Amino acid sequence: MTQETDAVHERVQHAVERSLGARVLRIEVLAPGLGLRRFARVHLAGGPAATLIARVEAPEDPAGRPAGSAVEPPLEPIRALLEREGLPVPRRFGADDGVDLLEDLGDLSLARVAPTLPAAERSALYREACALVPRMQRIRDPGGVAAFSRRLDATQLAYKGELFATHSLASRGRPATPAEREAVRRAFAHIAEGVAASPARLAHRDFQSANLHLREEPGGGRRLVMLDLQGAWLAPPEYDLVCLLRDSYVELPEAEIATHLEVTRAALPDRPDADIAQWRFALLTLARKAKDHARFLDLATRRGDSRGLAWLPTTLRHLRAAAQAAALRDPAIAPLAELIHALPESPCVR
Repeated sequence: MTQETDAVHERVQHAVERSLGARVLRIEVLAPGLGLRRFARVHLAGGPAATLIARVEAPEDPAGRPAGSAVEPPLEPIRALLEREGLPVPRRFGADDGVDLLEDLGDLSLARVAPTLPAAERSALYREACALVPRMQRIRDPGGVAAFSRRLDATQLAYKGELFATHSLASRGRPATPAEREAVRRAFAHIAEGVAASPARLAHRDFQSANLHLREEPGGGRRLVMLDLQGAWLAPPEYDLVCLLRDSYVELPEAEIATHLEVTRAALPDRPDADIAQWRFALLTLARKAKDHARFLDLATRRGDSRGLAWLPTTLRHLRAAAQAAALRDPAIAPLAELIHALPESPCVR
């Protein structure tokens, strides 16, 4: 085992013993995601379940947020709030010293299963996922939950633009010029203006297929359960729909995206006008996918983690679709759209 794996084993062992008083039979450190947090599957004797998932916190990557902004909150109490409101989230068995002991939902995520399903079955799962969005948006601040003091704002959007200008534009084989950087800054400031007047509703923030797992229900069948909840914040009503329907991991047909967006729009608490919802959906796609595109490239260069390069083509197609839709409506987006359309299509960056 590596030194890092050894450290995860030790932290998990201590957390289980101190929090649950159960005996650990085996610990399997799971393959890491793109973040620094680590996960392990723990096999128990005398515990609340035969297996559970240990979620092991790690020092954050400061490049993952704007300079001067607050660090991401812990998993609690947002998980507990969503659970009280009847939203499907993992059960929590205990915690100790930065290790949360959670329900083991297995390894079957929407990202993993969706590409294998017939179109009708896939669409049904996405309808189930989309139906969670209005339910989250109806939740009001009970006090003491950090998600309600965090929001998508001009600072966050400017940060996404800077990432895009620095990393995505460099994938053309040269750094962005000062004029190109300024064009990106102006476009992202315009995006911020475009969404500033929208309602601010509770959003998962990373509501994508990899963070939706299928739980086997006692009576049979499966139910989607939301993971990775700690980043929740206030955002325009369409934000989580962008994360899900413009996902880098699962690419849905455009007609299916449009159908899910329209059906869910009509069920949102604010029920925004269809034209406004589509406009904000395009703007938020530009911001979200520009950040994702840049982050995949950044991680490959800075950490040597090239897994994200496989998702660059899908991310770029989403960016181009949103850029075309936005530029047709608003000429202020045209300079950004031109830069997006000039990005290389190959995931093998220079």
